[in-house]
Amino acid sequence: MQRRTLITGAVGAAASIALPLARAQNLPTGPVRIIVGFAPGGGTDLLARVIGQKLGDMWKTQVIVENKAGASGTIASDYVAKQAGDGSVLHMAHINSHALMPHLQKLSYDPEKDFQPIALVGVTPNLLICGGMQPAKTVKDLVALCKANPGRISFGSAGPGSAQHMALEMFMLQGGVKAIHVPYKGSGPMLTDLIGGQVQYSFDTMTAATPHVKNGKAIAIAQTRQKRASGHPTVPTMAESGFPGFEATTWYGLVGPGKMPVAMARRMNEDVIKAMAMPDVMEKLEASGAEDGGGSAEKFKEFMHVELAKWGKVIKDANVKIDT
Repeated sequence: MQRRTLITGAVGAAASIALPLARAQNLPTGPVRIIVGFAPGGGTDLLARVIGQKLGDMWKTQVIVENKAGASGTIASDYVAKQAGDGSVLHMAHINSHALMPHLQKLSYDPEKDFQPIALVGVTPNLLICGGMQPAKTVKDLVALCKANPGRISFGSAGPGSAQHMALEMFMLQGGVKAIHVPYKGSGPMLTDLIGGQVQYSFDTMTAATPHVKNGKAIAIAQTRQKRASGHPTVPTMAESGFPGFEATTWYGLVGPGKMPVAMARRMNEDVIKAMAMPDVMEKLEASGAEDGGGSAEKFKEFMHVELAKWGKVIKDANVKIDT
C-alpha cells in the first residue's frame, strides 16, 4: 500500500511538472519580433506595441516591434511568410495585406497558407466624412448628389487598393453611382485636403477621422459596420442609411509564419486574450476604435477567409485595377 501511494504521488508530481513544462514548450524561448507593415505611429503600429508589451511581460522575454513599411503592408507580410515557425517572428496582419492586395497584385505569399492565425486584435469601422462646406450631409443626399453629377464627386483615400478605397468601390457598386477616387499617400494629407475642400468626401478609418470629427473640422455622415461603434453612438450605419449588409472595415490580427505549430498559436492566443482584457489595453483599443477582438485562433482563421473572399468579389465586380 505504501509503495502504491509513493508511485501514485510520484506520477501526480510528474504530471504537475509536465503540464507547465508542456505549456512553456509552446512559447518562444528567446526574444520575439512583431513585424508591422506600416510606419511607426499608425493604428497597426500602436496596437502591436500595446499587445507586444504585455506579451513580453507574460513571457518573460523581450518583444520588439519592427516596422517594415511599404506596398500596403505586403513587404512585411512577405518577410514574415518566409520566417521559421519557432515563434520568434510574429506579424500584425492587416486587411490590406491579407484581404485586399492579394486580389490586386501578384504576391509571393499566400495570405492563408503562409500564415498561422493567432488572434484577431480588433475591427475598426470606417467613417464616411466630409468637410462642413459640402452640400450633402446624409447618405441619401450624397447618393442623389453623385447621381446628379456622375463621375464628378471626389472621394479621397489613403492610397490605391487601401481599405478606404475599397469602401468607396463598395459604395459605388451598391449605390449604382460613379465618383472620382483621389488616392493620397496616407490619411494625414488626405484629411488636410478634405478639411480644406480640395477633396469632397472620404471613407476614412475611424482612428484617423475621429479627432477631426470631434473638433468639428469634419462631419461624420455614416459608419461602415453593421452596428454603431461605441465611440460614435449618434452616427448611423450605412445599413441604417439604405445600404443593407454594407460592412467595410479595417482590421488587425496577430499571426505567425505558416510553419508555426497550431499548438503554439493556440497557446499564444490564450495570452493575447488575457492582454486584451487588461483595463489599460481595453482603454487603448477603445480609443483607437478597435472592437470585437478576441476569440480562438480558429475563429480568426475563418474571419480572414471570409474577408478575403468578400473583397475578392467586390474587386472583381467593380473591376478595380491599381498600378503595380
